[in-house]
Amino acid sequence: MGNPLRKMVIAMIGGSLVLLGAVLIILPGPAWLLLPVGLAVLSIEYPWARRWLKLSQRQMKQSALWLDKRWANRKG
Repeated sequence: MGNPLRKMVIAMIGGSLVLLGAVLIILPGPAWLLLPVGLAVLSIEYPWARRWLKLSQRQMKQSALWLDKRWANRKG
């Protein structure tokens, strides 16, 4: 079993980053950066965070591919 202090620190740091990222979805700021970083920190201790991190990575990859395709096909 892991160290409870370590788990608490990871939960506080990762949770704060995810919470701040969620707030920055509405407010101007780098939500797209803070949410995955917070999930990465949380994924050190929590399997559910690892699943959400992989899902968000997949979504960001699909978005980047879509944007690349749109950029390549632009008229200009």
